[in-house]
Amino acid sequence: MTTPYRRWPKGTWMRLKSPGILRAFVGPEDDKKMSARKLARYVDVHPSFIDHLLAGRRRSCEPKTANRISEALAVPVEILFDVQVSTTKQQNSPRRAVHAA
Repeated sequence: MTTPYRRWPKGTWMRLKSPGILRAFVGPEDDKKMSARKLARYVDVHPSFIDHLLAGRRRSCEPKTANRISEALAVPVEILFDVQVSTTKQQNSPRRAVHAA
């Protein structure tokens, strides 16, 4: 099952909702969908990156990486990640000019 990729605005990143949710899908146990190493190979990241997500030492990643993780685990990306927009992107929105009289 493949999930459709979305185009996220520039400056968007994904925040892991909970390491526990990810651990429910990833692990060496037989009832898990796949091992952390196999997931890392599928997503094309270093195995330590997945270990950091599972341990809670890392909480964010790029949308492309989040999409690949959810695709590998066959779950919607919204189950694992929250969408975040960079605060600098929000601050750079057009502002009304203030004219001195």
